[in-house]
Amino acid sequence: MKLALGIKVGTSLSLTPQLQQAIRLLQLSTLELEQEIQTQLESNPLLEAVDDQQNGEPITAVIESGNDTSITLGEQMERTQIGEELPVDTQWDDVYTHQSTALATPEFEEREDNRSAGESIWDQLHWQLNLTPFSPFDRLMAECIIDGIDERGYLIASMDELLDAARQQLEQLDIDPEEIEMAELEVVLKRVQNFDPAGVAARDLAECLSLQLKGLPANTAHRHDALKLLSHHELLVANDIVKLMRLTQLDQNALRQALNLIKSLDPYPGLKFQAQEQDHQLPDVIVRKRNDSWEVQLNTDILPKLRVNPFYAGMVRRADSSADNQYLRQHMQEARNFIKSIDERHKTLLKVATCIVEHQRAFLEHGAEAMKPLILRDIADETELHESTVSRVTTQKFMLTPRGLFELKYFFSSHVGTSTGGECSSTAIRAMIKKMVQEEDPRKPLSDNTIAERLQASGIDVARRTVAKYRESLNIASSSDRKRLL
Repeated sequence: MKLALGIKVGTSLSLTPQLQQAIRLLQLSTLELEQEIQTQLESNPLLEAVDDQQNGEPITAVIESGNDTSITLGEQMERTQIGEELPVDTQWDDVYTHQSTALATPEFEEREDNRSAGESIWDQLHWQLNLTPFSPFDRLMAECIIDGIDERGYLIASMDELLDAARQQLEQLDIDPEEIEMAELEVVLKRVQNFDPAGVAARDLAECLSLQLKGLPANTAHRHDALKLLSHHELLVANDIVKLMRLTQLDQNALRQALNLIKSLDPYPGLKFQAQEQDHQLPDVIVRKRNDSWEVQLNTDILPKLRVNPFYAGMVRRADSSADNQYLRQHMQEARNFIKSIDERHKTLLKVATCIVEHQRAFLEHGAEAMKPLILRDIADETELHESTVSRVTTQKFMLTPRGLFELKYFFSSHVGTSTGGECSSTAIRAMIKKMVQEEDPRKPLSDNTIAERLQASGIDVARRTVAKYRESLNIASSSDRKRLL
């Protein structure tokens, strides 16, 4: 095979580094964008964040020779002489001045974040253990019992395992393990079960609820009847009301009151001590109604305020090819591209959010039942964007509306045909099913067939299996499991 050189003309598509950066920033969430901005600020000296109260001149005020273009960057960075009195760019009152936010409006009232990490269930139990008089052996057994409690507050270790653990600790102390017996361990368990929260150290749900009932005042209404029901908890779980009434000798009204008392108890008393810090999502877009029209705006609280450092930008010289000048040129271009990509991201987000609000105005006015069917292609055609771009800009982006905080993906849903030839959103159908179940008679819950017939009477052609699929997606039990005799 003979090797030869030739010239060939062709066309190809390629993504420039700037376009790749813009696409990557487009799909970042708010938290990820903040991290990316912080990384860029640390790596690029010509990129800086602008404070709302910053006048833009603190650097030139501190470095008086900023106009001396004959001094190289290296010489500027090596200067170590500092004046005796430095100008102060902040005042004491500036630090503790409350700044209004974009959410400080009657529709979206700003609230103080009072979250704090609480102690665990084991910390609470050990604290009570230190305040309770125990003999050395009893204290050892109580510590083993507390170690066998899970985060729900239940004792998951068996009594034999607890006894073996206590005896092994005695052997390590060169004490006869037979000093501890099962009867003593059961007595210590009863004392631990008197700790707060009520129901802790129970071995099953029935024992947990019984401990809570016994901890109530003796004159609590229907307390004795509730204890009777828990003694037949197998029938209670099976919802065998007829047999329960016969065994407990309770009439229908007394049985209902006792069940209501049991439902008011906490089935997992230990979970309240878990340091569960909820995720608070910051909205990227805010929608509010003004003068009978819906206004869409970006959340100014999370918009990054960036600029090119004017001092370093003034040191760039066009005809200089030194290493310092090339360094400044490169980073100034990177800073400008990054700021432009951030700006394009916000423009695209606002364009897509505005288009979504125009389609889902009925949802904002009347709720989820008025949601219109919408797919990515509809938004892509109107905004003249690609479907993949719309998908990226709606992922992990949140919109704050008077009806709550929703991810932009929430407003997209498939459609179901209607008898008049129109379309109905699957989200609206789910809302209708949920409303029907909430308003049904618990003694005669609606079956999937009945719900499908009611929807068809409303003009929505939906099959029974579709209703079952939507019901399951809403975590609603079947009609047989929802049925209540009381």
